[in-house]
Amino acid sequence: MKGSDIQPGSIEGPAEGSLDRPTWDQLIRFLTVHSPQGAHTACLAYYNPIITRDFEKGHVRSGRLGDAQSLFDHPDILYTPSNLWAADRSWVICTDYDLWATKVCGPRPLVEALLTDPEIEAIRLPWTS
Repeated sequence: MKGSDIQPGSIEGPAEGSLDRPTWDQLIRFLTVHSPQGAHTACLAYYNPIITRDFEKGHVRSGRLGDAQSLFDHPDILYTPSNLWAADRSWVICTDYDLWATKVCGPRPLVEALLTDPEIEAIRLPWTS
């Protein structure tokens, strides 16, 4: 056994292509506070075919932001959506399966709130163009 294979029992590895429950719930709370229609904000959720293991049909769901927490408990899909965005395109989140990260783009107050939250690990990515 290599040293890198040893993990203390209290440490969980990252969820590849998905957020953990506390982070998902906290992110939905932030989005709700910073969306003009709050919980009534129309949004869409996209599931990457790698996650659903279904390459034949698209997996886009629509609904209200206030119901987005239930996407975590979807009985047929064990991951959070790959993308979630407001129908008015005021914000978007993208969970990257390969990088074990979620990117959030949106209004400055939303980004600043995420950067200063003590429970969410967040960094500002530099603009490249």
